[in-house]
This record gives sequence, C-alpha cells and structure tokens, in this order.
Amino acid sequence: MTYFPEEVLEHVFDFLTSHRDRNAISLVCKSWCKVESFSRERVFIGNCYAISPERVIERFPRLRSLTLKGKPHFADFNLVPYDWGGLLYPWIEVMAKRGVNLEELRLKRMVVSDESLKLLSRSFVNFKSLVLVSCEGFSTDGLAAIASNCRFLKELDLQENEVEDHRGQWLSCFPDSCTSLVCLNFACLRGEVNLTALEKLVARCPNLKSLRLNQAVPLETMQKILAQAPQLVDLGTGAFVQDPNSETYWKLKHAVHKCSSIRSLSGFLEVSPCCLPAIYPMCLNLTSLNLSYAPGIYGFELFKLIQRCKKLQRLWILDCIGDTGLDVVASTCKELQELRVFPSDVHGAGQTAVTEEGLVAVSAGCPKLHSLLYFCQQMTNAALIAVAKNCPNFTRFRLCILNPTKPDPVTTQPLDEGFGAIVQSCKRLRRLSMSGLLTDKVFLYIGMYAEQLEMLSIAFAGNSDKGMLYVLNGCKKLKKLEIRDCPFGDVALLTDMGKYETMRSLWMSSCQVTLGGCKTLARKMPRLNVEIINENNQIGATADDRQRVEKMYLYRTLSGPRRDAPDFVWTL
Repeated sequence: MTYFPEEVLEHVFDFLTSHRDRNAISLVCKSWCKVESFSRERVFIGNCYAISPERVIERFPRLRSLTLKGKPHFADFNLVPYDWGGLLYPWIEVMAKRGVNLEELRLKRMVVSDESLKLLSRSFVNFKSLVLVSCEGFSTDGLAAIASNCRFLKELDLQENEVEDHRGQWLSCFPDSCTSLVCLNFACLRGEVNLTALEKLVARCPNLKSLRLNQAVPLETMQKILAQAPQLVDLGTGAFVQDPNSETYWKLKHAVHKCSSIRSLSGFLEVSPCCLPAIYPMCLNLTSLNLSYAPGIYGFELFKLIQRCKKLQRLWILDCIGDTGLDVVASTCKELQELRVFPSDVHGAGQTAVTEEGLVAVSAGCPKLHSLLYFCQQMTNAALIAVAKNCPNFTRFRLCILNPTKPDPVTTQPLDEGFGAIVQSCKRLRRLSMSGLLTDKVFLYIGMYAEQLEMLSIAFAGNSDKGMLYVLNGCKKLKKLEIRDCPFGDVALLTDMGKYETMRSLWMSSCQVTLGGCKTLARKMPRLNVEIINENNQIGATADDRQRVEKMYLYRTLSGPRRDAPDFVWTL
C-alpha cells in the first residue's frame, strides 16, 4: 500500500462526513484506524448500551458531536416499560470527568433528567447544540439551566418529548448576551410561555432560521415575531386563531408577505380555517409541510392550501385528508419525495380515512416519492403492485393497516404478492414495515430480493419459523429486526445465531420463544446481551425453561451486561 503521512490522511478523512464512510476506512488497516479514531469529531451510537462512554472517549479523544439512542424503537408503541433504562446521566458524567470538549448532543428515546441537563450546561463551555427526540424524564428546570449557562447555544430542538412544565419562565433565562440562536423548537411543551421574553429573544438573534412555537403562543405574538424575523426558513405556528377582520390578522398578512425565505411550515394545533388565507403567500415556495397535529384543517380548506404548495418535497398529514385529498396531492405536488399519513382516529372508526386508492394516485402523480409512512383502512395486492411499478425508488416503505390482519378486501387473499412486488421493484429499500394478512411467502420474497434492507418491522404475520429464517438467511445487510405477535419460536431464534453478530438488535414480543431458548442463545453467544423483560413477574424465579417469554431484546455489545437494569429486566 502506498504510504501517506498521517497529516495527509487526516486531511483527506476530514472530507468524509458520513458515519458509514468513516467506519469503512477505519477497517482498512491499523494505521488508518489510528488516524481515523484521532480525527473523528462526530460519533453516532445506535444503542447506548452497545458500548461504554469510557471506551468511546478512548477511541475518539477529539469527540465534539455525539448522537445517542436509548430505548428500542417499539417504545414508541408503549411496548417498553417506562423505567427500562436508557439513562443519559452516566454519559454526561464520564464526558465531564474526561474533559471532553462537547459541542453538540443529539438524543433519541433517552431518559434525560434535570440533573443531567444541569451538569451538561456547567461542564462544556463551548456547547452549542442540543436536540432531544422522544425523550423523557426532564422538566423546564433543566431547560432553564441550558438557557442560562450555555453562552454559545445555537440550537435547542425539542421534538416529541414528554416535558414536565414546572414554570413558564424558562425562556427568560436566556441572558441578554444570547444572540447566537439559529434553531429554537419548543412545540412539544404544553405550558404557558413568557411572551415578552420570547419576543426579545427572537429580536436579538439575527441568525435565527428555525422557530417552532407551542400552542400557548397566540397569533398576535407570532405576528410580531414574523415582523422581527423575516429571515426565518422554518416556522412552526402556535395557536392560529383570530378574527379575520381584526387588526392583528391584517398585520399578520403584511408580515407574511415579507417572509419570503420560509420553506418549511408546521404547527396549527389550534386553528381557525378562516385565517388560513393569510399564509397562502408562504405556500408558493414551501418544500415541507407538516399538518400531522392539525385536525382543524380538513376538507376544502385543506385542499385549497395544498393546491398552492406546488414545490412540496415533504408532506406529513392526517388521514382525514381522504382519498380525494390525496388526489389533490398527486395532481399538485410533482416534486414530492416523502409522504407520511397519520391516523386521526387510531381505532379506525372514521369514514374519511384513506385507502389503497389514495396511495395509488400519489404513486402515479409523484414519481420522485421514495419515503412513505401510510396508515390506512385497507390495502390490496393490485394497489401495492401498481405502487411498486410507479415508484421503484423507495428507500423507506412503512404501511400500517389499522386492522393489522386484514386481507385483500377484493380477493380475500393475503398481501404476500403486493409486498413481494415492493421488495422486487424497490432495489434500494432499506426500511420496511408491513401489516395485513401475511404468510411465510412474503418473508421468502424479502429474503430473496431485499438485498439492501437494514430495518424490518413486522406484526401478526407468518405461519411458522420458516418466515423468520427466510429473512435472517437472505437479508445480508439487516441491522434491526422487530417482531411482535408472530408464530416464531426457538427454531427461528437459534438456527442462525451467527447472524446476530452482524446486527444491532432483535426485538421479539408475544411470539413463541421460550426461556430455555433465550438461555441457550445467551450461553452460545457471549458477546450479545439477551434481555428478558419480565413485567408483573410473568416468569417466576423457578420457571420451567419451556415457559414462553413475553418480551425479549437482544443486542450486540462491547460492554457486557448493563449495570443499571431494573429488577424486571433479566440479562441472561
């Protein structure tokens, strides 16, 4: 191999920004691994228990930016107990003691206490960015510490978090010297807001590009903010309620005309449809529209709004849009790349929910579509085959039928052929979630054709252990497999155990795996953590090995059994 000085290699490696590329070059040889380790400043850890914070710092001494994930993905569906784990504090404590110059922290499904936020704010003088997604365990007291002590803060982004609101004054904790904010998102907070402090903060941050407000911010305040910050690119509205004949409404219309830079729009948790014309001028240049929390926008008012969004690339919407509304999307949004349709009624009782007709229309009208999350009432094989033909560039395809075992309503057949068409046509598919009546045949298709698949989520599917084995044997790049309520047991779990060494994690709940099978796996694969989540003492201390395990979580780790497991989590 041609020799390059370490300084040259380090300079070259700086041009590689993706975690995948950095991981790949670290495997070339020992010298490259050494240079890459010393030069890497941004680290992604997909499971906070896969490695210890001490080992991360030893490997990457120049760490500046850390992305960390905690609880398994199925925590989003309330399948993981609240106190399972995923604590942030040990990571902050170790980084603080080791003198890490941390500047950015991105967390997902972590337990973030006020103590950890306070320690974070005191320990890293150059800290600039905090992004929390689906986290819990903290309050506005912790946010107040971040606001008070992080003098160079540029980004505070709170997405889908459970935050305890002790007081509504945390925004006033930003010092008058704070002028550096680029992104501020507190849309998930439910409490009152110090409106005066908010207005002053926005006014003194000339580089603020992204601002997402919560429901407690009235339209009158948002109008003042838009007048102060016409440079905004991303806006999340607060309460969008006002008399169209009022002075505030006319001032809003005037401010909107000056906000020519806005490309992303969200919010509208509370809305008066008669006020929507005020934002029509924004729609002309929008590339992202999120109305997933806006049940008050529907029918013709929604259609008129979408018809003005001809440049949309991302659309998040509620299923009250109906198939008629998706026809409007198909005829208007020719640049659409990502579509998410969420259920407005999770029980499926509503009559306006979307069906296969709306999905087929969008796939035909939006050929650039490559990412989909679609909650619907029903689906047919013919529709899925048409979607696969129309949009072969899918990288993410997640279909959730509200009745998860419903067959094709036209033929009463399983949906195997439809999903088989998706995995055959979409060669770059990396993430797949399926529902509907499905047999082992669909897993055979997945194993044969889904060569790039990295994450698979399945429920109420399959006939036998063969279904899971088709996937494990065929999907060479699989990283995460999530299974619930499927007839897969010990044979499926134990036949190809070596596969788990190449995966990040396996989740199985309400399947047919036994305690004895999990023990065998843990004994033969010591580098894996095999955890039994034994809620409500479903498995006794003297349980028979033949007893079924309700929830099992398996993951690869370099740190051995975790030390913070609660009593109901058994690490075998």
